[in-house]
Amino acid sequence: MSKVLLVADASWVQNQVAAALSDSEIEVREVTDPRIAVDEVLDFEPDVIIIDMQIGSMGGMAVARAVRETEYESHLTDIPIVLLLDRAADAFLAKRASAHAWLTKPITAQDLRATLDRVQGVGAVR
Repeated sequence: MSKVLLVADASWVQNQVAAALSDSEIEVREVTDPRIAVDEVLDFEPDVIIIDMQIGSMGGMAVARAVRETEYESHLTDIPIVLLLDRAADAFLAKRASAHAWLTKPITAQDLRATLDRVQGVGAVR
């Protein structure tokens, strides 16, 4: 079973991701407080991290950078990050945050699964 950490505080984003991955062999853990995202990554050890760009006081780019810059856990830099953008023009922010991939909201189940499959082999319908 693959593990995905979703960092999002908007219920509609949580619902879209949950619906897209509900019939697959993926365990999804949701984090609504971006300040504890790094701790959750360390505890859950996900295969992929999905981060909403519009989350709480930090924002998705800051959360992604916090994961990447965690000094005492170098393996965090290897976990693929997928950012959920509000508009396609924000792709440059995703690149600056060292995201492996990004999708523009609203997302479809097909697009999310294809993206997860591309970044880690997670979420493919087999």
